[in-house]
Amino acid sequence: MNMKLELVVLPVSDVDRARDFYEKAGFRLDLAKDINEEYRVVHLTPPGSECSIIFGKGMTTAAPGSAQGLYLIVTDIEEARTELVDRGIEVSEVFHDAGGLFFHGHDAGDVAHDGGGQERIAGPHPERASYASYATFSDPDGNGWVLQEITQRLPGR
Repeated sequence: MNMKLELVVLPVSDVDRARDFYEKAGFRLDLAKDINEEYRVVHLTPPGSECSIIFGKGMTTAAPGSAQGLYLIVTDIEEARTELVDRGIEVSEVFHDAGGLFFHGHDAGDVAHDGGGQERIAGPHPERASYASYATFSDPDGNGWVLQEITQRLPGR
């Protein structure tokens, strides 16, 4: 049986502000619908992704900004960062982990993934190893995104 993750609910405090942010970041608007006074939905998809995000009014009881460690996989970390910055999105500098760990947390709030002893080093991984270079950004509510460079998938993917 196949199971595909296709939709992630984001907790936001201001639907219009969040929509503006994600459209500015280059996400495609798939649906924006006001169902009634208590239920409003906005559905967007990152460029090239099969998984989308959804947010709105009456969608979740999670605290705005509490979604952390949302990974966007890119084939060129520096190009992806530059494109987001050119779109007006505040993105961290590219970094890698001194120990070469595959997962890294987000800058804001609690670290989403902390294997202990992680040390961020400025710049992409020196050998541009897959899974080893990162940059981070947040939406206006603080939902935390991680760009991760992958050029060759691990076996089984």
